[in-house]
Amino acid sequence: MSQDDSNRLDSLPYYDGRLGYELVDGKTIFRLWAPSASSVLIRLYEDGLFLPPYKESYLERHPDGHYETSFDENLDGTYYDYVVTTNGRSYESGDPYARSCGANGLRSMVLDLERTNPEGWDKDRPPKRQKEDIIYEIHVKDFTFQRFSGVTEEHRGKYLGLAERGTRLIFDTSCKTGLDYLADLGITHVQLMPVFDFGSVDEMGSDQKFNWGYDPQNYNVPEGSYSTDPEHGEVRVRELKTMIKAMHEAGLRVVMDVVYNHTYHLDSCLFRTEPWYFYRQNADGSSSNGSGCGNDIASERPMVHRYILDSVLYWAEEYHVDGFRFDLMGLIDTNLMNDIRQKLDEKYGKGEKLIYGEPWAAGGTAVKAGFQLADKNAMALLDKNIGAFCDSTRDLVKGSNFDASSLGFANGGTVDMNLLKHAVLGWNPGDWHFSTKAPSQTITYLSSHDDWTLWDKLVLTMDEDEEFVRLTPEVLEANRLAAAMYFTMQGRPFMLSGEEMARTKVGVKNSYCSPLFINRFDWARTKEARTLVEYYKGLISLRKSIPALTDKSQGAKNRLLEFRIVGKHTVKIRLDNRGDDKYKEILLIYTQEREMQRLQLDGRWSVLMDGEVSDRRKDPILVDGFINTRGPEAILLAR
Repeated sequence: MSQDDSNRLDSLPYYDGRLGYELVDGKTIFRLWAPSASSVLIRLYEDGLFLPPYKESYLERHPDGHYETSFDENLDGTYYDYVVTTNGRSYESGDPYARSCGANGLRSMVLDLERTNPEGWDKDRPPKRQKEDIIYEIHVKDFTFQRFSGVTEEHRGKYLGLAERGTRLIFDTSCKTGLDYLADLGITHVQLMPVFDFGSVDEMGSDQKFNWGYDPQNYNVPEGSYSTDPEHGEVRVRELKTMIKAMHEAGLRVVMDVVYNHTYHLDSCLFRTEPWYFYRQNADGSSSNGSGCGNDIASERPMVHRYILDSVLYWAEEYHVDGFRFDLMGLIDTNLMNDIRQKLDEKYGKGEKLIYGEPWAAGGTAVKAGFQLADKNAMALLDKNIGAFCDSTRDLVKGSNFDASSLGFANGGTVDMNLLKHAVLGWNPGDWHFSTKAPSQTITYLSSHDDWTLWDKLVLTMDEDEEFVRLTPEVLEANRLAAAMYFTMQGRPFMLSGEEMARTKVGVKNSYCSPLFINRFDWARTKEARTLVEYYKGLISLRKSIPALTDKSQGAKNRLLEFRIVGKHTVKIRLDNRGDDKYKEILLIYTQEREMQRLQLDGRWSVLMDGEVSDRRKDPILVDGFINTRGPEAILLAR
């Protein structure tokens, strides 16, 4: 991009007034920011997909770069789009500030949002924050799609499927499924993979079509394929709200996975209304591609900054969303991330809404000089309540995600044992691998939708026959050790749905558009792997009771009393557990040594967790002076 083009885009006027449509005093007002356009025409439709426009009108241009028109009627339920003419070329476009749309997002919709509120929505509140935030990532479609789930057939794979209570495994009604399963597991936050309108699934097509949804089309509109009626734009809004309300009533907070780093195509409503302004360009004028998806959003530009901030605040207010996970946060500038944090804090209370993201990108990006991106090198510039996924802990425990054969501590690899100290302390202050201001910045995890599931990674490195479906005892041992390790580390625990039941995608690493038989949550496996599910439930419950692990303050690092490598494959880590009336200290032992070891202890301790039982608080094992261990296992002792 030439300097002249860059200067032109940077000099476009900033507009701080309302954008989108507005229903007021029986009128409908439309506003669109398109300062380079020579004209903007609005077209009104009676439906969201097929019928021709029944009315057209040109918008009036204003000096601040926005176009505006009004109609002397309430157009609630009407669909619309724009024809924006810029430099002699006309673009048909939806409204970037659309609140709903017709099928497949091509036509925007005027919608009185109050009529989409489910009964009791005005009283909907998130459950009270617990002593720890434990995040569980789900995909709306794959979580209830399987018929074994017991979810009503027409609601499987839909928002309403996740709103149902009382569902059970159809061949064993003692096994909870769906929302009841989530509430019983003990997690505190459900992270929804993208639920804004994305372009990679035909909303009018087969229910068998699947995609993760990282293909934004309309940032402020719910995805229609998860609704029971994608043709009518009010349905998707109402049903998403219904799901969120049901989760709140079940004691769960809701985190939204947001993808503000790129759009499905460069040819988006953002581009069509103001060509190139919302996107980064290379020096030759081509589209920057740090996302690996063909384009990068220029978050550093003032009106882009405003657009993303407006969008986040809208989801928090209109849908009662309790947190945001930023896809490829390493493509978004730190100024914007800190501004989002500040505005949410001002409105909802400091740290009340979770904010975290991926502190990396798929490649380099043409960010404007003078702006720092929110990657791993920028943690010191971010608010301490902006978190980041810690791949250093992930790789230390289970091996690199980039090499199927790479080993971590849990699956028998040789690792730098000193790094375990940093991992337990949430990398505060850490080292060159990862460094944070406080454990509040660390998302401690081993698996997410990306890359192999934890179970598949362990199978690939431990089972030469690659028996992904069979619950091999040796792999189960390693799974319990891996889980026990990251659940006994400072930071915020995060897990992929189904990790607790040895979820497998039969070795498929990147299942973003794989068939549903690969991606679907297998409810039958929750019964088969019930002992592993119970182990995770115990870890979750135990962790909430240990202040040494749940402390998110900058001073949490001072809880470390002792770190000792006591063998080639064994470490002991002693932590100050102040804040607990019963136990003043805890001792962690991680070992992969398969031979029996007799480890010396300084006095009398209670074993609260080991490789077989994850929560022994009701009936702890008492040891005095020594403990026998045989790995792979993690042990938590307290006194």
